[in-house]
Parts: sequence; C-alpha cells; structure tokens
Amino acid sequence: MKIKMSLKSLIPLAAFLLAGHISAQYSPTWDSLDARPLPEWYDEAKIGIFLHWGVFSVPGFESEWFWYQWQSRDKSVMDFMAKNYPPDFTYADFAPMFRAEFFDPDRWANIFAAAGARYIVLTSKHHEGFTNWPSKVSFNWNSMDVGPKRDLVGDLAKAVKAKGNIHFGLYHSMMDWFHPLYLQDKASGWKSNKFPMVKALPELIEIVTAYEPEVIWSDGDWEAPDTYWNSTDFIAWLYNESPVKDTVVTNDRWGANIPCHHGGYYTCSDRFNPGVLQKHKWENCMTLDRYSWGYRRNAAFADYLSMEELLSTLTSTISCGGNLLINVGPTADGIIAPLFEERLTQLGQWLAVNGEAVYASKPWTAQNDTITKGIWYTKKTTGTDTAVYAFILSWPKGDILTLGAVTTTPQTSITLLGHPGAFGFKTRPTGGTDIAIPPIPEDQMPCKWAWVLKMTNLHA
Repeated sequence: MKIKMSLKSLIPLAAFLLAGHISAQYSPTWDSLDARPLPEWYDEAKIGIFLHWGVFSVPGFESEWFWYQWQSRDKSVMDFMAKNYPPDFTYADFAPMFRAEFFDPDRWANIFAAAGARYIVLTSKHHEGFTNWPSKVSFNWNSMDVGPKRDLVGDLAKAVKAKGNIHFGLYHSMMDWFHPLYLQDKASGWKSNKFPMVKALPELIEIVTAYEPEVIWSDGDWEAPDTYWNSTDFIAWLYNESPVKDTVVTNDRWGANIPCHHGGYYTCSDRFNPGVLQKHKWENCMTLDRYSWGYRRNAAFADYLSMEELLSTLTSTISCGGNLLINVGPTADGIIAPLFEERLTQLGQWLAVNGEAVYASKPWTAQNDTITKGIWYTKKTTGTDTAVYAFILSWPKGDILTLGAVTTTPQTSITLLGHPGAFGFKTRPTGGTDIAIPPIPEDQMPCKWAWVLKMTNLHA
C-alpha cells in the first residue's frame, strides 16, 4: 500500500481541526466536551446492532484480529495459512476476495428493523486499515478500489436512514496496525503525529461529512495518548460545526486512559456489564458469538448466545442505565448468517410484546430484586404516572413470586405484558410482595422467554 499524496497536500484537511477558529459552544478540552448533554435519542434507544465487517471476514478464522495474529506468528493462524494458502500469499491478497456479492443493504435494514434496533454501528475501518468507503486517504485499500467495488458505508447508510426510526452510526479505528507512518510515530514515542494528520483525522472528517453518522464509535486508540490523536480538537469540531453537531453521540475510546473517564457515553471495556447502577451513561458492547466480533466460518452452535443469555444481558444492562450494542459479523459475501438473523428476529418478537419496559425506560430505585434471583427492574413515567417493570428471566415454578424490592399500596395494579387481566398480590409482613401467578396455558403465554410484570401505584 503506497501513499501517493504528499504529507504537505494532506495536512490542510486535518489541520482544519487545529486552526483555533472554533468559536462555538464547546472548546477542545475534556472539561468542556464532557459538559455537553447527551442527545436524548441515545438513552431512549437502548438497543443497537454492531457490525464487524472487513477483509478479515474472508479468512473468517479466529477473529477480526487475524492479520495481527498472523504477523505475531500465532500457531493456529500459521497452521491455517500453511494448510490452505500458498507460501507467498499475503494479507492484501484477501482483499480481492472480499466481494460482498450478496450484500443487500435493504435486506440488512429490514433485519435491523425487525430486531427492534434503534441504532446500528457499522465498521467503517478496523485496525487492518481497509476502509469500507472510497476514502481519499486509503489508496488501493478501500472497498471501491478493490474487492466489493462499491461504497459499502454509503449503501447501508442510505438503506438504514430510509427506515426513519433507526439511527446510523459508524465504528472507526484510530490506528492502522501496520501503516508505516503509524509505526514511525510509535517508534518516536508518539512525539511525531504524522499518522493522525495524514490518515486518522482525514478519515473521520470524510465519514462525518459524507454520511452524517449519529454515532462515532472510536477504537484502536489505546497505545497513544489522546493528545497524539488530537481527539479533543476533532470532537470539538464534531459538536460545534459538523453536519450532525446537534444529534451525534461519541463513546470514550479517544486515547490511553480516556475510556471510562471522558466521552459522550462510556464503554470502558468490551462486554462491560457492571451489574450495578452507573453515574454516567454507558454501553455494553457485546457479541452473539462468544469468541469473536468478526464472522468465524468454523464457529460451533454452542459458541453463540442463546436467547435466554441475550435477554439476561439486555435486562441487566438497561436496568443499570446502559444501552446494549449487539454485535454480529457478516460474511465476506455480504450475508448476515441465518443463526444471527434468527437471534435478532427473536429479539424483535420479544420486544413487540415487552418493548414498553425497554425503550425510553429509566433505572428504578432497585436494579435487581433483593429476594428472588433473575429479576431486574426498570421504570417509565408518563405525565404523573409511573410504572415499574420487573423482568422475570425464569418463570416461577410455584404459584407465588416473591419480590423483595416491591412495596404495594391499595391502589397497586400488577399485570403481565401481553396477557389480559391483573395478578393478585399480598404484602409480606417482613417486607416485599407475594404475587399470585395464575396457571397460563403454554399457547397463551405472551412470549417464550423473559416475561415482564408491569406494576403501577407502588409505594414510593
């Protein structure tokens, strides 16, 4: 991969961020940027879909870190290459095989809508450096010049935005593992920052201005400080002057020691799920494949989360104030594998019954129950009325469900979402409430997994 444009010709684009002309509300400091209110849509959305897709999808082996593992001489990857490819094969030789010939962005958008997702985050570029759009700073290493010969980001952005109720977002890796300028900057101890000026910042400006994503999900930042990346300058431009300045949200991966400390919302670490209420808005980014973010051709059925596991993760996440970003890895030819599609469709079916307890909900006084395990809570206020929702991960074995966190009043009503009629209940002398569970025929159950009780007029 050769850089054909001079550093001098590229610097003006990135230097736009550093010109000191920003006169709007937010200055390029973390104190100022962290004071920006998070756009309301993000907290209300609750559920997003993450898509890791790139050249790594071609080998479809081990993970999206395949190239790095190969260069690090990981034994399983070395054996895989030796058995299946000629000795002179390079990682770049995978790119023409990334054809995305079955990629139908409208079908993808339909899957996301059926899943009940309120936002999606597509990989625009992973650490391998390959851009899924025709970037002006990724010559011969982008989806228009090689492989698909199309603008994958642009095509999906158009299809998703046409749905009207799904926000479009983009993941972007700050680093490129083996880009010569990145390696030079690394060797200098980050005293030079040619790579951000030539590659990372121009890419970010390109995707924001061309596709207007409402999520910028940064990653690949951890080796270098945020000052190397000029992160605060970019975010100040994003919040003040970009075409999505009023609606965009950012995560917290903008440099070493920044995650869980600065940014629009916190991701902290992959699969972050603290199980307790957090003071700052956060997101649990996790995978349906337990072991990889990218597609694995050799994954076993047991490697995928069951619906019970997915809903357990969802309910514990939103009860503690987080959003859930559910990752699937499309195939190199552009298919969302049937098992992934099934899980997403099942999630949508469950949300069709129980969505009112999820979307735009807030954490309640208690996050999980004090007596019965596998119970998580949310609440929602409409006008002067507040409803509390109890997510029941396992249907009670007897005819009584005890909730230690719930105190009822004479005006309390308890119903099961998707089922007619109210449930009887009795206040326990030692605190909490016993709820009478009526016999419900299997064919009259509102859903197959994780049932939701709606409770109104509880004791404050």
